[in-house]
Amino acid sequence: MCGIVGIYGQDYVAQDIYDALITLQHRGQDAAGIVTFDGKFHVRKDFGLVKEDFHTRHMQKLTGYAGVGFTRYATIGTGAIDEVQPFIGPAPYGVVITHNGNLFNSHELKKEIFEKDHRLVNSDSDGEVLLNIFTKALTNQNPKNGIKPEHIWKAVESVYKRAHGAYSVISYIAKQGMVAFRDPYGIRPMLFGKRQNGLTTEYIFASESVTLDILGFEFIDDIKPGEAVFIEESTRKLYRKKIANKPHIPCIFEYVYFARPDSIMDKISVYKARLRMGRKLAQKIKAAKLDIDVVVPVPDSSRTAALEVAEVLGVKYREGLVKNRYIGRTFIMAGQAVRKKSIRYKQNTMPLEIKGQNVLLVDDSIVRGNTSRQIVQMVKDSGAKKIYFASYYPPVISPCLYGIDIPTREELIAANNTVEEIRKFLGADRLFYGAVKDVFDSCVEGNQKLKDMCMACIDRKYRTGDIDEKVLKTAAEGRLAEKACCGADEATEEIFEEPGQLNLL
Repeated sequence: MCGIVGIYGQDYVAQDIYDALITLQHRGQDAAGIVTFDGKFHVRKDFGLVKEDFHTRHMQKLTGYAGVGFTRYATIGTGAIDEVQPFIGPAPYGVVITHNGNLFNSHELKKEIFEKDHRLVNSDSDGEVLLNIFTKALTNQNPKNGIKPEHIWKAVESVYKRAHGAYSVISYIAKQGMVAFRDPYGIRPMLFGKRQNGLTTEYIFASESVTLDILGFEFIDDIKPGEAVFIEESTRKLYRKKIANKPHIPCIFEYVYFARPDSIMDKISVYKARLRMGRKLAQKIKAAKLDIDVVVPVPDSSRTAALEVAEVLGVKYREGLVKNRYIGRTFIMAGQAVRKKSIRYKQNTMPLEIKGQNVLLVDDSIVRGNTSRQIVQMVKDSGAKKIYFASYYPPVISPCLYGIDIPTREELIAANNTVEEIRKFLGADRLFYGAVKDVFDSCVEGNQKLKDMCMACIDRKYRTGDIDEKVLKTAAEGRLAEKACCGADEATEEIFEEPGQLNLL
């Protein structure tokens, strides 16, 4: 999962791209990159947050009227700087590309590209794999008189045939135009808009609608699953074509955790979806007839749902946990050892709201369990009488190969443990999970044209039809090898509650 943006403007677009990446910082904090074009490409990439990577001296060099930006959340690779997007290819004409998502056949494609296409993929990033597939398909068409829409459609079709996984892609082809497309199932989000700058219409592609809102672009549409959009440079005309005809299955975890609450994607308000998830979760908790004094959210994603839980239960809502806003999101931090260390720095309790109270903690999800366990202990240390824990997302039981860093079942606390075993591990007095149907209904109520969503991590159904146990095993082995290669052995340290019981990452 990453944040991506492309702006096809009139003059200096680097500032807008920078501002856009700030709005998408929640989607990745490992690294960031910007590439602009003014007759040649200008590049700046580095590790860390956007505000740390781009200073005045860098921005002054990022001249140009078109560009793309990227903020990284790693799901593949070893973490080297050469894996940071965007990537640039020399032909045809010169191409820059960035993407959000994951190709689970990336390693096989890398070998195939070398042996059959005679091209070297020089990093472990699937973004560079996409660049090579896309540019090879364009070059093969020999577009001597410039890139036309039909060249784009054929190149995207080639990507669809070869690249397996989930991806949203933005590309700028030097002096030819800007291209954006989503995978055939539309798993990863992307939308686009326009803004009038004098007589020139400027265009933007971005992961979330909040970017358009803040930068003053008018929303045009979500890019449809299997659709490509091309803005031709010579005419500034916008072309759209549906290339693959597959069912639309957007990732449900976007609405649970990743996306900002003020975003609307695929016609679904993230905020409204979380409200509905909270309402449905509250009904389950209400049926248990517990003596709850206060509802406390685990900030930040769960606040919206927790407010609705408190309202339905008729219990006061209080901010009993205070978040340090200068610590990154622990779920997307690279490596379990780093993740575990950061939890205590990230959250602190408000004993005034907790001591002597029966506390209901509401969180968006429980993935590995370590964060939740430490939070329960912190609340207990602050004097809570009883602690009830509720996740509005159902138990995460299966890996995600579509762009979320859940690569092995062994990492997932719910994969091999019952709800009661998880409750004991967390140290909570009661544990509640949302139901699969409830989170699904909460989302599609906002867009009733959607008949399905990608929920493989909670129902083990890989709807693209190309993931089986062999693929899962290969992906897990590859991920473990990458961790070992980059010196992250301690990230796989096992934690045991008692001998013979929980075996967790």
